[in-house]
Amino acid sequence: MRFMPRAPAETAIRMRRRDFIALVGSAAAWTVPARALTMPVIGYLGSETPERYGSRLTAFRSGLAETGYAEGRNVTIEFRWAEGRYSRLPALAKDLASRQVTVIVAAGGAEVALAAKSATATIPVVFEMGGDPIALGVVDSLSRPGGNLTGVSSLSVEVSRKRLEFMREVRPGAKMFAVAINPTSPTSETQLKNLRTAASSLGLELIVLKTSMEEEFGSMFTAVNEMRAGGLVFSSDPYFAYRSQLLAALSVRHAVPAMTQSRDFPLAGGLMSYGGDFSQSHRHTGMYAGRILKGEKPSDLPVQRVTKVELFINLKAANALGITFPPSLLGSADEVIE
Repeated sequence: MRFMPRAPAETAIRMRRRDFIALVGSAAAWTVPARALTMPVIGYLGSETPERYGSRLTAFRSGLAETGYAEGRNVTIEFRWAEGRYSRLPALAKDLASRQVTVIVAAGGAEVALAAKSATATIPVVFEMGGDPIALGVVDSLSRPGGNLTGVSSLSVEVSRKRLEFMREVRPGAKMFAVAINPTSPTSETQLKNLRTAASSLGLELIVLKTSMEEEFGSMFTAVNEMRAGGLVFSSDPYFAYRSQLLAALSVRHAVPAMTQSRDFPLAGGLMSYGGDFSQSHRHTGMYAGRILKGEKPSDLPVQRVTKVELFINLKAANALGITFPPSLLGSADEVIE
């Protein structure tokens, strides 16, 4: 049998079809990189906005990098922000869980951790908070957390009463102080109890101001002045910590000596702060997330306790308020802002 060559038109049609298939395959490869198909996904749940979390996110990414992960290179991060409305956290956590992310990072307080815990019993969760995770029902044990949660805890909540003691040192003649409490916080009752115990031991009268809204901050500082309180002590709460600049501006405007948990407050012009080192706690959160991405189980990772507590003092604010710090307090400060 003699071979009969294809007609030129038939050959052209086959070539065009082959070229089209190759072109489609090339386009698919361009739009869906192979690494994207296997890249793990971190679901990051935050109580505020990315701007307010800025320094915390830097520390988190630093810890993640220490385990070999960088966003966009070998891991994807999906963010969900509650924008200060804690009631939104449970729904946002459930949304992340429904997307079957590799691990959920619940950073920024007990509210976030509890929302993540309620959303999933299978996806690993790494939390970051200032309270006691056992007392709050987040884990059963620090050394062997069990289940799908582990994380990092600092001493910010435990040292709330110490802020009142420091304030008394710089205002020794005052017999009455005000404390700001966020009633929506899971740790508010414990902190208030500790503050009242400290006030009693110091022979002080305590005025409790409850607020969970920015709009009420101004009237709170006005009330401190009207009651002639010696100063205002803030309990440990993420809502207050993430609004340090606003609180510092109000304390300057109303000439109220005030103290919070976050170094951001004196750095923004407030008098002083005492609380856990948030840069370390968020960095360790990133490291734990990376270790879980590498295959470790949260039940095998003990809850880390960041025990470093830092005292920041702003001398410019003190001078404006007519306050002189005792040398012993200045000597124990981690940073004195001139």
